[in-house]
Amino acid sequence: MGLSIEREQFSDDDVRRFAERLRDDLAALARLLARPGFGDGPATIGVEVELSLIDGAARPLPANREVLADAADPRLTIELDRFNLECNSRPVALAGRPFEALDADLADALGGIAAAAERHGGRPILVGILPTVQTRDLEPEMMTDSPRFRALSAGIRRLRERDFVLCIDGEDPLTMRCQDVTAEGAGTSLQLHLRVAPAAFAATHAAAQLATAPALAVAGNAPLFLGHRLWEETRIALFKQAVDERGALPDAWRPPARVSFGNGWVRHGAHELFAESVALHPPLLPVSGDEDVRAIMRAGGIPHLAELRLHHGTVWRWNRAIYDPDAGGHLRIELRALPSGPTRADMLANAAFLLGLTLALRDETSWMLPAFPFEYAHRNFYRAAQHGLDAMLLWPTRETPSPQPVRVAELVARLIERAHGGLVAAGVDDAEAGRRLAIVAARVASGQTGARWLRRQLARLERGASRDEALAAVVERYHAEASRERPVHEWSEAP
Repeated sequence: MGLSIEREQFSDDDVRRFAERLRDDLAALARLLARPGFGDGPATIGVEVELSLIDGAARPLPANREVLADAADPRLTIELDRFNLECNSRPVALAGRPFEALDADLADALGGIAAAAERHGGRPILVGILPTVQTRDLEPEMMTDSPRFRALSAGIRRLRERDFVLCIDGEDPLTMRCQDVTAEGAGTSLQLHLRVAPAAFAATHAAAQLATAPALAVAGNAPLFLGHRLWEETRIALFKQAVDERGALPDAWRPPARVSFGNGWVRHGAHELFAESVALHPPLLPVSGDEDVRAIMRAGGIPHLAELRLHHGTVWRWNRAIYDPDAGGHLRIELRALPSGPTRADMLANAAFLLGLTLALRDETSWMLPAFPFEYAHRNFYRAAQHGLDAMLLWPTRETPSPQPVRVAELVARLIERAHGGLVAAGVDDAEAGRRLAIVAARVASGQTGARWLRRQLARLERGASRDEALAAVVERYHAEASRERPVHEWSEAP
């Protein structure tokens, strides 16, 4: 996010100076994006995988700093709650066998985490929300001790001016009050980074917005939270509500959420999204550096734009623009909606489907966007998160009227071939693309996502046990199945 955070309280002068720096950064970014050749280069992809640590009783293990120090791997970093870690892959070329390379990198990093965690009485687990999390695991003292996290939490509380209230529908609707943002840390995700040339950004981002709903619908892995059966991807609702700084507001209007699917189609390029972040959302971390952005631009250099990157990093769109000053400067799209787990095979299959479909659709956005008002893309996203494979999505058509409703299983069956074509056209090895997408096809055919497996296991195991006991048993079974590295559609129902 650009700048180090060393304090939690900020003055009005800090905010004013930060706002001035943001204006300078935005102007510099506009000039950079207009510079001939800026950001051009081969497409690359990378992944970030968030995970939970569990103890011998399948409960959260608050030892992320200890495990991080023991693993001593630069690919790892702490996350918001003390039982979370994040693993960052090295970027790889999209052409060739990118998923094979990512798989090897993740296997190595996750193996190191497992070895380090074992020395502290724990194990890593890849699941969208750890089913054994309880309210005591989300108290303020469970936040990782980091100035950045404390300052972020303080900034959101300052704007909100009251406790957070989570309200999530489902089989067992949940309403709870919490004092801090630590509830957000219960959700862990798979985040994809796709390097995109500036000229292709608008079409690629729009295509990603279209592709995200069907990809999320087939990837569900977070149906349980605090013992409640909720959405297939409860993470989506949890994240939005747990960091929502909009406190008591007039009934006549409600500003955009800080966590959102977006506010409309991007028509021109990445600058729109950065400008929107500055215009719509007050700073949470008004820390200013001393970079002379104007002088760097006059000299033809590449500025870090640290303040803009810091602020933009506190606006969590599910498909987010990234400016990176490294390697001569470039843009990426961070696709943030997919869940962690159940296995590396599942995550990379999900990544292949979402990336392939995004690449396939970007050349068709000129007809698809007029046939698909943004409100329908927004609707699709939340229907996919709520209902998973049971969702009914809308999809643009060339025939009037557009869009038309279609069931997820039917839609995905049509789109897998499109995703395959998008990957191959981008230079991905044909067999590699086919191997990864075959897992998605088999999952849809079997009707077994991680979310469905977790729900069925809970129903079976709590027949002779309390819900807490059943949830612990579910996590143990999940961990055992995932350790075999078979994709979730092959997992058995019984021990």
